[in-house]
Amino acid sequence: MSDFTSDGPNALLELNQRSRDVFRQLVETYLETGGPVGSRTLSKTGLVNGASLSPASIRNVMADLEDLGLLSSPHTSAGRMPTEAGLRLFVDALLQVGDLSDDERAGIEAQMTGSNQAVDDALAQVSQTLSGLSQCAGLVVAPKREARLKQLEFVPVAPGQTLAVIVFEDGLVENRIIDTPVDMPASSLTMASNYLNARLKGRSFGDAQRQVRQEISARKAELDALTAQVVEAGLAVWSGTDSVTGTAERSLIVRGRGNLLEDVQALDDLERVRKLFDDLETKEELLELLTMAEDADGVRIFIGSETKLFSLSGSSVIVSPYTNADNEIVGVLGVVGPTRLNYARVIPMVDYTARLVTQLVS
Repeated sequence: MSDFTSDGPNALLELNQRSRDVFRQLVETYLETGGPVGSRTLSKTGLVNGASLSPASIRNVMADLEDLGLLSSPHTSAGRMPTEAGLRLFVDALLQVGDLSDDERAGIEAQMTGSNQAVDDALAQVSQTLSGLSQCAGLVVAPKREARLKQLEFVPVAPGQTLAVIVFEDGLVENRIIDTPVDMPASSLTMASNYLNARLKGRSFGDAQRQVRQEISARKAELDALTAQVVEAGLAVWSGTDSVTGTAERSLIVRGRGNLLEDVQALDDLERVRKLFDDLETKEELLELLTMAEDADGVRIFIGSETKLFSLSGSSVIVSPYTNADNEIVGVLGVVGPTRLNYARVIPMVDYTARLVTQLVS
C-alpha cells in the first residue's frame, strides 16, 4: 500500500540508470498493452540513457531485473512483465503522475453537480463517474449520518407525490420524493411536519425514528390515517439508519463491474475477473479494506496480494478519503481494477474527485 508521494523502496538503489530506464519502459509498455514485453519491442521504443540498446543488451538487463524479483516471465520464450514488487517499485519511485486536463475536470464536475440530489444519490453518481472515466469498477463508502436533526418538512410537488426535506444540524439538507394519496390535503402534510419536528429536533434520526413508530403503533388516534401514512413514508425513505438498532450504518456503493470484462483476453483473465466479482460481493471485508485508507493524507494504492481480499484476483485498488466541513474523514472513494490499470491517469482522477466530494458533503 502506498501514498503516491512516496520516495520508493531501497530496491531502486540497486539499479543503475540503464536498468531504471529499461524497467520504466517495460512497465509502461506492459500497462499499455497488458501483455508480456519482449526485448525487441523495447529496442524499438528509442533511446535508453541517451543510447540505443540492442535486444541482446536489453535481455541482459531484463535478466538482472528478474533476479531482483522485479520482473517475471509467464512462459520460457515469452517476454517479461512486472511482478507485484516491480509494480510497487514503479508506482512508488518511477511513476510520473500527471494532472487532469481542464476538460476532464469539467466533465467530472458536470456529472457531480446535479441539483436536488440526496447525498446517497450523489455518491452513487460519483461511483458511476469514476467507473466510466477509469474503465474500472468505482467504489464509494458513504458517510455515517450521525448529525442531529433540525427540521423536516413535507412539500407537495405533484398529484400523488410529496417532497420530504430533512435538515441536519450540521447544515446538510437531504431530499426524497415519497408517494402520497392523490387527494392528500395540505393540512395533513402540515400536521405531519409539525408532529415530526416536535420529536426530531436535536435528536439522532435513529432515536427519533423509534419513538415515533412506537407512538404511532400505540396511540394511532393522535393522528388521522392520512397524516400517519405521511409520517411513516417520511421515516421509511431514510434507509441509511437501521430501523431496529437506530445506528447509522456505512454503505458501500459499487458501480461499473461490467467494465472489468472489457479487456478480458484469455481464460486466465476471465478467471481473475470472476474472482474479483466474488471479492466485490464480500462487502464487509471490502469496507474494512477501504477504511484502512482513512488514516491516509491523500491517495492510497493497494496492489495485488498487499491486501488479503484481492490476493487471488490480482487486482489494484486506488482510493482516497474525503472529509466534512470540520475536516473529519467521513468516507472513502476510488476504483478497483487489474494491476495493469493506468496509474498515472487514475491517481489524479481519484484525488480530484475526493476533493469535489469533500465540497459536496461540507
